[in-house]
Amino acid sequence: MPDIERNASVQPGFTLTETAAMKLLQAGIKKAEELEIKAAVAVVDQSGRLLAFIRMTGSFLVSSELAQKKACTSAGMGVASVQLESMLDSAEPRVLSGLSNCDGFTVIGGGVPLYWDEVLVGGIGVSGGSEDQDIQCAQAAAVHINLAQAPS
Repeated sequence: MPDIERNASVQPGFTLTETAAMKLLQAGIKKAEELEIKAAVAVVDQSGRLLAFIRMTGSFLVSSELAQKKACTSAGMGVASVQLESMLDSAEPRVLSGLSNCDGFTVIGGGVPLYWDEVLVGGIGVSGGSEDQDIQCAQAAAVHINLAQAPS
């Protein structure tokens, strides 16, 4: 098979390591502590599978589920979870309703996609504070290890 056909069939990819996942958790928790909130932080790979998770003592129980949904949504859609509502504004209401009923999907802010060399490698989700605080924590973590570089 000629190289051109082979390249059209399979593309190389990047995978988050456990070291990167741990750094993301640590950076998310550090920002949560600065903001004086108790948060849960989830890191998923590009397919939305959980790689790492931590829940701060005293965080709300529902924060665990929401952090994972935010991470999964961002990895699955390639955009921050908070952007999806406005992106879907022009769609039929049933589209947002249908997506919202999918497991692992939310339009609540606090999920950020993770890019490495312009390739989507996963997502991080934070829940426990206000929506703005959750977004700040997720962004601070993603930038901390230089992954949040969306394609130009």
